[in-house]
Amino acid sequence: MTTTINQLLAQQCRHQVHGMTDAEIAAHLQMLNNWVLAEEKIIKSFSFRNYHQTIAFVHAVADVVHAEDHHPELIVTYNRCVVKFNTHSVNSGCGGISINDFICAAKIDNVFQQSFSGA
Repeated sequence: MTTTINQLLAQQCRHQVHGMTDAEIAAHLQMLNNWVLAEEKIIKSFSFRNYHQTIAFVHAVADVVHAEDHHPELIVTYNRCVVKFNTHSVNSGCGGISINDFICAAKIDNVFQQSFSGA
């Protein structure tokens, strides 16, 4: 059964033991806008007009990931923020990609579209 964006947005992160298969990752990436799989993480770069807007986005991301208790790696520059997700606890602690990564990616995309995409 395929998950939809609305289903991802409605879900809450919870402890995951098993990572997703390559096919599951590929299917979920197709639902998201411009997220890619690289470095064994799902990654997206967001662009902004200025540093103030970039930091406002970082604060919005912090609110989302704090509520989900699933935290990304962020790379912040003057007008860009790169967000990288993976799940360290899956696959016997070896890490991988889990549904939590996609839940947070969808929620971050939603925040960006609602508050930053036209800015």
